[in-house]
Amino acid sequence: MAYKFIDNYREKGARKKLVEHLKSRGIADSRVLQAIGKVPRHFFFDETFWLQAYKDIAFPIGDGQTISQPYTVAYQSELLHVTPGEKVLEIGTGSGYQTCILLELGAEVFTIERQVNLYHRTIQVLPYMGYKPHFFCGDGSKGIPEHAPYDKIIVTAGAPFVPEVMLQQLKIGGQVVIPVGDEKEQKMVTIIRVGENDFDRIELDTFRFVPLVGDQAW
Repeated sequence: MAYKFIDNYREKGARKKLVEHLKSRGIADSRVLQAIGKVPRHFFFDETFWLQAYKDIAFPIGDGQTISQPYTVAYQSELLHVTPGEKVLEIGTGSGYQTCILLELGAEVFTIERQVNLYHRTIQVLPYMGYKPHFFCGDGSKGIPEHAPYDKIIVTAGAPFVPEVMLQQLKIGGQVVIPVGDEKEQKMVTIIRVGENDFDRIELDTFRFVPLVGDQAW
Protein backbone atom coordinates (compact mmCIF):
# COMPACT_ATOMS: atom_id res chain seq x y z
CA MET A 1 0.00 0.00 0.00
CA ALA A 2 1.34 3.46 -0.89
CA TYR A 3 1.04 6.24 1.69
CA LYS A 4 1.51 9.96 1.16
CA PHE A 5 1.22 11.26 4.70
CA ILE A 6 2.27 14.86 5.27
CA ASP A 7 3.40 16.28 8.59
CA ASN A 8 4.21 19.96 8.15
CA TYR A 9 4.23 23.10 10.29
CA ARG A 10 0.43 23.20 10.50
CA GLU A 11 0.12 19.71 11.99
CA LYS A 12 3.14 20.18 14.25
CA GLY A 13 1.67 23.44 15.51
CA ALA A 14 -1.63 21.71 16.19
CA ARG A 15 0.19 19.08 18.27
CA LYS A 16 1.88 21.79 20.33
CA LYS A 17 -1.53 23.30 21.07
CA LEU A 18 -2.85 19.85 21.98
CA VAL A 19 0.02 19.33 24.43
CA GLU A 20 -0.74 22.68 26.08
CA HIS A 21 -4.41 21.69 26.31
CA LEU A 22 -3.51 18.39 27.98
CA LYS A 23 -1.33 20.24 30.47
CA SER A 24 -4.31 22.44 31.33
CA ARG A 25 -6.34 19.28 32.01
CA GLY A 26 -3.79 18.02 34.50
CA ILE A 27 -1.47 15.79 32.48
CA ALA A 28 1.94 16.44 34.04
CA ASP A 29 4.24 13.62 32.90
CA SER A 30 6.75 15.33 30.61
CA ARG A 31 7.59 12.11 28.77
CA VAL A 32 3.93 11.44 27.98
CA LEU A 33 3.46 15.01 26.79
CA GLN A 34 6.59 14.74 24.64
CA ALA A 35 5.25 11.53 23.06
CA ILE A 36 1.87 13.16 22.35
CA GLY A 37 3.73 16.05 20.76
CA LYS A 38 5.72 13.74 18.51
CA VAL A 39 3.22 11.16 17.18
CA PRO A 40 1.30 12.51 14.14
CA ARG A 41 -2.27 11.68 15.18
CA HIS A 42 -3.67 12.80 11.82
CA PHE A 43 -1.98 9.80 10.19
CA PHE A 44 -4.70 7.67 11.79
CA PHE A 45 -7.50 9.65 10.10
CA ASP A 46 -8.82 9.68 6.58
CA GLU A 47 -7.41 12.81 4.93
CA THR A 48 -10.94 14.23 4.76
CA PHE A 49 -11.01 14.43 8.56
CA TRP A 50 -7.46 15.62 9.29
CA LEU A 51 -8.80 18.84 10.85
CA GLN A 52 -10.42 16.70 13.57
CA ALA A 53 -7.19 14.94 14.51
CA TYR A 54 -5.94 17.41 17.12
CA LYS A 55 -9.23 18.08 18.82
CA ASP A 56 -9.56 16.43 22.22
CA ILE A 57 -12.26 14.05 21.06
CA ALA A 58 -12.69 10.39 20.21
CA PHE A 59 -13.37 9.68 16.55
CA PRO A 60 -14.79 6.68 14.64
CA ILE A 61 -12.22 4.55 12.79
CA GLY A 62 -14.56 1.88 11.40
CA ASP A 63 -15.71 -1.56 12.55
CA GLY A 64 -17.57 0.03 15.46
CA GLN A 65 -14.32 1.25 17.03
CA THR A 66 -12.91 4.68 17.83
CA ILE A 67 -9.53 6.32 18.24
CA SER A 68 -9.55 7.41 21.89
CA GLN A 69 -9.48 11.10 22.69
CA PRO A 70 -5.96 12.40 23.37
CA TYR A 71 -6.75 13.11 27.02
CA THR A 72 -7.73 9.48 27.59
CA VAL A 73 -4.56 8.22 25.88
CA ALA A 74 -2.42 10.59 27.95
CA TYR A 75 -4.28 9.69 31.16
CA GLN A 76 -3.79 5.95 30.74
CA SER A 77 -0.17 6.40 29.64
CA GLU A 78 0.58 8.56 32.68
CA LEU A 79 -0.99 5.99 35.02
CA LEU A 80 1.11 3.23 33.49
CA HIS A 81 4.47 4.85 34.42
CA VAL A 82 6.29 3.18 31.53
CA THR A 83 10.06 3.14 31.77
CA PRO A 84 12.31 2.37 28.77
CA GLY A 85 12.78 -1.32 28.11
CA GLU A 86 9.66 -2.48 29.90
CA LYS A 87 7.55 -5.20 28.30
CA VAL A 88 4.02 -3.85 27.81
CA LEU A 89 0.92 -5.73 26.66
CA GLU A 90 -1.72 -3.58 24.95
CA ILE A 91 -5.21 -5.06 24.74
CA GLY A 92 -6.97 -3.43 21.79
CA THR A 93 -4.62 -2.07 19.14
CA GLY A 94 -7.43 -0.13 17.48
CA SER A 95 -5.96 2.61 15.29
CA GLY A 96 -2.47 2.05 16.71
CA TYR A 97 -2.19 5.57 18.17
CA GLN A 98 -1.83 4.42 21.78
CA THR A 99 0.63 1.79 20.57
CA CYS A 100 2.85 4.52 19.13
CA ILE A 101 2.73 6.51 22.36
CA LEU A 102 3.88 3.44 24.30
CA LEU A 103 6.71 2.89 21.83
CA GLU A 104 7.75 6.53 22.15
CA LEU A 105 7.94 5.96 25.92
CA GLY A 106 10.49 3.23 25.24
CA ALA A 107 8.36 0.14 25.83
CA GLU A 108 8.62 -3.16 24.00
CA VAL A 109 4.98 -3.43 22.98
CA PHE A 110 2.93 -6.58 22.39
CA THR A 111 -0.42 -5.43 21.00
CA ILE A 112 -3.49 -7.49 20.12
CA GLU A 113 -6.61 -6.57 18.11
CA ARG A 114 -9.68 -8.75 17.49
CA GLN A 115 -11.05 -6.73 14.54
CA VAL A 116 -9.35 -8.22 11.48
CA ASN A 117 -9.74 -5.09 9.32
CA LEU A 118 -8.11 -2.88 11.96
CA TYR A 119 -5.34 -5.41 12.49
CA HIS A 120 -4.46 -5.46 8.79
CA ARG A 121 -4.53 -1.67 8.64
CA THR A 122 -2.21 -1.15 11.62
CA ILE A 123 0.33 -3.77 10.54
CA GLN A 124 0.83 -1.67 7.40
CA VAL A 125 0.52 1.89 8.74
CA LEU A 126 2.65 1.66 11.89
CA PRO A 127 5.78 0.21 10.22
CA TYR A 128 5.42 2.87 7.52
CA MET A 129 5.58 5.46 10.32
CA GLY A 130 8.65 3.75 11.77
CA TYR A 131 6.92 1.98 14.68
CA LYS A 132 7.44 -1.74 15.13
CA PRO A 133 5.48 -3.38 17.94
CA HIS A 134 4.76 -7.12 18.10
CA PHE A 135 1.35 -7.43 16.37
CA PHE A 136 -1.25 -10.10 17.16
CA CYS A 137 -4.81 -10.71 15.95
CA GLY A 138 -7.19 -12.45 18.34
CA ASP A 139 -9.13 -12.30 21.61
CA GLY A 140 -7.31 -9.79 23.77
CA SER A 141 -9.47 -10.48 26.83
CA LYS A 142 -7.29 -13.57 27.39
CA GLY A 143 -4.06 -11.60 27.01
CA ILE A 144 -1.12 -13.17 25.18
CA PRO A 145 0.04 -15.84 27.64
CA GLU A 146 2.79 -17.22 25.39
CA HIS A 147 4.76 -13.99 25.81
CA ALA A 148 4.02 -13.39 29.50
CA PRO A 149 4.98 -12.15 32.00
CA TYR A 150 4.63 -8.43 31.33
CA ASP A 151 5.78 -5.40 33.28
CA LYS A 152 2.63 -3.51 32.36
CA ILE A 153 -0.74 -4.22 30.74
CA ILE A 154 -2.99 -1.53 29.28
CA VAL A 155 -6.57 -2.22 28.18
CA THR A 156 -8.12 0.25 25.75
CA ALA A 157 -11.74 -0.99 25.90
CA GLY A 158 -14.29 -1.16 28.70
CA ALA A 159 -14.41 -4.47 30.56
CA PRO A 160 -17.19 -5.84 32.81
CA PHE A 161 -14.54 -7.10 35.24
CA VAL A 162 -10.78 -7.55 35.44
CA PRO A 163 -9.96 -10.91 33.82
CA GLU A 164 -8.02 -13.13 36.21
CA VAL A 165 -6.10 -14.62 33.28
CA MET A 166 -4.80 -11.13 32.55
CA LEU A 167 -3.63 -10.54 36.11
CA GLN A 168 -1.71 -13.80 36.07
CA GLN A 169 0.30 -12.53 33.09
CA LEU A 170 1.78 -9.69 35.18
CA LYS A 171 5.21 -9.85 36.74
CA ILE A 172 5.41 -9.40 40.50
CA GLY A 173 5.42 -5.62 40.84
CA GLY A 174 3.70 -5.30 37.46
CA GLN A 175 0.67 -3.11 36.82
CA VAL A 176 -2.50 -3.21 34.75
CA VAL A 177 -4.57 -0.16 33.77
CA ILE A 178 -8.10 -1.07 32.69
CA PRO A 179 -11.50 0.65 32.45
CA VAL A 180 -14.13 -1.43 34.29
CA GLY A 181 -17.90 -0.97 34.39
CA ASP A 182 -20.94 -1.43 32.20
CA GLU A 183 -21.11 -0.95 28.44
CA LYS A 184 -21.81 2.79 28.73
CA GLU A 185 -19.50 4.00 31.51
CA GLN A 186 -16.41 2.69 33.30
CA LYS A 187 -14.09 3.57 36.16
CA MET A 188 -10.40 3.60 35.34
CA VAL A 189 -8.81 0.93 37.52
CA THR A 190 -5.13 0.41 38.22
CA ILE A 191 -3.97 -2.87 39.77
CA ILE A 192 -0.48 -3.71 40.99
CA ARG A 193 0.62 -7.28 41.55
CA VAL A 194 2.37 -7.15 44.93
CA GLY A 195 2.69 -10.91 45.42
CA GLU A 196 1.97 -14.25 43.79
CA ASN A 197 -1.71 -13.96 44.72
CA ASP A 198 -1.86 -10.45 46.15
CA PHE A 199 -3.02 -7.36 44.23
CA ASP A 200 -3.55 -3.72 45.16
CA ARG A 201 -6.48 -2.06 43.39
CA ILE A 202 -7.35 1.62 43.00
CA GLU A 203 -10.44 3.03 41.24
CA LEU A 204 -10.04 6.43 39.63
CA ASP A 205 -11.98 8.66 37.22
CA THR A 206 -14.95 7.81 35.01
CA PHE A 207 -14.54 7.27 31.25
CA ARG A 208 -16.49 5.90 28.29
CA PHE A 209 -14.81 3.25 26.15
CA VAL A 210 -16.09 0.89 23.49
CA PRO A 211 -16.78 -2.54 25.05
CA LEU A 212 -14.03 -5.13 25.44
CA VAL A 213 -15.38 -8.16 23.58
CA GLY A 214 -14.09 -11.67 24.13
CA ASP A 215 -14.17 -14.88 26.11
CA GLN A 216 -13.19 -13.05 29.31
CA ALA A 217 -15.25 -9.89 28.67
CA TRP A 218 -18.54 -8.92 27.03
